[in-house]
Amino acid sequence: MYVVELAMKFSPVPLSIQRKELRDAQSLYNLVRQSMEQGQSKLIELTCEKVQDKKVSVLSTDVVAVQIYE
Repeated sequence: MYVVELAMKFSPVPLSIQRKELRDAQSLYNLVRQSMEQGQSKLIELTCEKVQDKKVSVLSTDVVAVQIYE
């Protein structure tokens, strides 16, 4: 299981989403990273593969950092 973790502005607790495959985690990482680079406020909805009903929506301008780990 791979974890994509987001650090958010004004929040001491990171948000995490799990993916079963590395390529899926990398794809999600790239999506968030590209949204951060564009600098436009964009809503990103993330779903988790480990916890079926877990969904998180964030504004791309509020993401400070993103990382992947196993």
